[in-house]
Amino acid sequence: MSTTYDVIVIGSGHNGLVCGAYLAKSGLKTLVLERREIVGGAAVTEEFTPGFRASRFSYVMSLLHPRVIRDLELDTFGLEVLPANDLFCPLGGDDYIVFSDDMRKTQAEFARFSRHDAEIYPQFARYLEESAAVVRQLLFETPVDPVRRSWRDFKKSASLLWRHRRIGDRAYRLVDLLTQSAVDYLSAWFENDTIKSVLAYYASIGTFAGPRSPGTAYVIMHHLMGEHQGAGGWGFVRGGMGAITAAIARSGARFGMEIVTQAPVAEVLVSAGRVTGVRTADGRDFSARAVASNAAATTLFRRLIAPEHLPAELLREIDTFRTFSTAFKMNVAAHQPPRYRAFDAARQGFRYPTYVHIAPGIDYLERAYDDAKYGWYSRKPFVTPVVPTIVDDSLAPAGKHVINIFGGHAPYKLRDGASWADEKRNLTKAVLDVIDEMAPGFSGQVIEAETLVAPDLEAIVGLPQGHIFHGELSADQLFWQRPAPHWADYRTPITGLHQCGSSTHPGGGVSGIPGHNAAREIAKDWKRLQAPRAL
Repeated sequence: MSTTYDVIVIGSGHNGLVCGAYLAKSGLKTLVLERREIVGGAAVTEEFTPGFRASRFSYVMSLLHPRVIRDLELDTFGLEVLPANDLFCPLGGDDYIVFSDDMRKTQAEFARFSRHDAEIYPQFARYLEESAAVVRQLLFETPVDPVRRSWRDFKKSASLLWRHRRIGDRAYRLVDLLTQSAVDYLSAWFENDTIKSVLAYYASIGTFAGPRSPGTAYVIMHHLMGEHQGAGGWGFVRGGMGAITAAIARSGARFGMEIVTQAPVAEVLVSAGRVTGVRTADGRDFSARAVASNAAATTLFRRLIAPEHLPAELLREIDTFRTFSTAFKMNVAAHQPPRYRAFDAARQGFRYPTYVHIAPGIDYLERAYDDAKYGWYSRKPFVTPVVPTIVDDSLAPAGKHVINIFGGHAPYKLRDGASWADEKRNLTKAVLDVIDEMAPGFSGQVIEAETLVAPDLEAIVGLPQGHIFHGELSADQLFWQRPAPHWADYRTPITGLHQCGSSTHPGGGVSGIPGHNAAREIAKDWKRLQAPRAL
């Protein structure tokens, strides 16, 4: 195979593939290098026990942007979305609450707990959607650098402000979302704890924070910005999440994009301040005028580039970029899915709750965080059990099921020198105990369970400290500060080296937007990158 390309992409996660596919579509000779033996990064479908396949890491589709789907024609290449049913939240005993895309259905559910909250919910939903609409306008923007004093940078900032001049007073809503806790934000609207906890749950997904932590209000909106069918825009993909990355890879292949697996990049090669290519762990050199890194920013700047090529200020920012994770993921093979005591198919209007949140109350969520805050896993974790095999029979033997369980909290590092090798089985039991409380006897249906904690997520797919977003979604780590001030525009101090992963704007989730935006910026720079290198 060739060793000289226009562009090399480091990592075949969904953003790397999206970036590569767009660049190949524009006519550039593009190579994607993947460390593992399978394409897809965290969006993969793998067999975790004989006969059972699972979306092993990311587990539901919500944020994959319609523009990316349309531009790369992913429907043509096998992407089939299966909407999840209404969100079912068991509360203990026979009690429950349902959260639905159907406004009237959600109001009826809320009315069982608070007439006031039911009546105000449509106004809240409109308010949050208007705020989400503002953020959606910014998703495809390249972050500006508001403090640079050049005329060129001033024009970029002025142009951004002019394009979004109609945002007006809605900008103040973003300040509230970025600074308030989920509880404070929701308490301005709702009075009932159960109703608040249904929405505050989203603020805990993938974050090392509790619902009372400042800034968590924004995370609610981040998770609910999906534009697909299903509760909160969440749904399954036929064949698992690996079907998304397989479709992107096939789309790119028709334009000549090449992918090489089992090719871990060990070093980004730099000469006279310009990228010249990469070197793999087995000593192979590949040359290119541009390199796009889908690796986490901490990996790129601290492991793949010699420090003499980078300014000390950037390295300090990267060293303080917060990635500490408390997320865990379980993949369970079972004879039967959880049978929730509170679920009644006739009453709910769907045959089985494929999408469930278990966290009955704000205090429950906060106590789960309290355990992690002091260096231990949650005694009673919050968990999201989803059962894709109810709608997708391609993942398990006939009559059997796969249950994906995502939850928190399980710190990357445990206190007092404790080891996950010793404690993982205890975390697994704690999770199954929580589900058994709502679905008695489920643990007895388990055939096999794979539990992945933050160090596993880091070791297997390179998530920094296991963080599913590559870093916290907080005000100090968003837009022009993601991943570092002055370098949030997908570029780096090294000419021709770009970033295209979740460490960049707009952050994590299987959206494809960082990959799309990085490809656009590389295309803008391409004429300059083709200029002869100085001797």
